[in-house]
Amino acid sequence: MSQYFQWIILSSLTGSPIGSAVFLLAFWFTVDRFTLGILPDPIRWVMRRRREWKLEKTLLGNPHDGRAQLELAQLLIDRKKYSRAVDLLKPSFEKGADDIQSVFAMGEACLGAGHVPQGEKLMAHARELDSDFRLGEIDFVVGRFQLQRKEFAAAKKSLEAFVHMRKGTIQGRVMLAQAMQGLGDDASGALMMDQAWNEYVSAPGFQRRRERWWAWRARPSRPIAYLALILVGLFIMATVVGPRVSEWSRERDAQMNRGWPGAQPYQGTSGNQDNEP
Repeated sequence: MSQYFQWIILSSLTGSPIGSAVFLLAFWFTVDRFTLGILPDPIRWVMRRRREWKLEKTLLGNPHDGRAQLELAQLLIDRKKYSRAVDLLKPSFEKGADDIQSVFAMGEACLGAGHVPQGEKLMAHARELDSDFRLGEIDFVVGRFQLQRKEFAAAKKSLEAFVHMRKGTIQGRVMLAQAMQGLGDDASGALMMDQAWNEYVSAPGFQRRRERWWAWRARPSRPIAYLALILVGLFIMATVVGPRVSEWSRERDAQMNRGWPGAQPYQGTSGNQDNEP
């Protein structure tokens, strides 16, 4: 709503509704990139989609390109297209693929697609191949899906292992707190939420932008405070600024219709009048 009022005011000032809308979109996107970072990044989305299309084109020419299959599957997993990723990786496993990247990707795809036993077996095998893979990423993925299935005890164990290995994680702590609360341990869950917020406060800027949503789950009062400020701004815009801008716009239109104050109406002259004595 605040952006709507801004658009009305800017349109009244510039006389260009479309140009005002484009300017406001660009302005707020730029502000968000350098501050909160909560808006989705359309450039990143476009680049990833272009990469997907390029990989799909590569696989049309060479269906047995294992590296292209793995990269495309990882991009599909990021977009939660788990079933498509399973179908894409299946030929590689039928040929005996056993590297950690492929096993981990297939395990995550199976868990996301609902093939839980197969996914957990693959994750156990990935742990045998490299227990420290991506600083505990195996435990994180397993715990995340266990939490979604409300298997709180198993999720707590997996997420504790992840937090122990990746000390600076905010998301991991919030999810661990959710698992604790699911088991009825509200006190430990609240303590873990506080730890997640403290980790967020001391984290570098790039990490805060990446995990801001999870930090706000740990401390809901922060987004509520932002919302209160927005509502106050909307109230001021609606009761003070909006009416004044509308009044100014009406006065300007009225002046343009009748001519600016002090302007003398034009009176034409003819040749006959010049010749009169």
